[in-house]
Amino acid sequence: MQVEVRLKIKSNPNLYRYLRENSYWYKYLNRSPLFLRRLEEEMKEKYRLRSVDKIENISNSLNLIKSFLEVMR
Repeated sequence: MQVEVRLKIKSNPNLYRYLRENSYWYKYLNRSPLFLRRLEEEMKEKYRLRSVDKIENISNSLNLIKSFLEVMR
């Protein structure tokens, strides 16, 4: 694995944890550093770190607050 790839993985705790949990990615990263992007995308999808997921979380929170306020009336 290239040094740049290792540094990128070590600097991101979520990426490091995901790689430890899914060790098959080591094989791909050893073959080509271009797989790092795919690894990051998969990690963000699993840990719900995409912008779509964040918007969904905000929406859910607002709906919860709305429901709570309706009950309080």
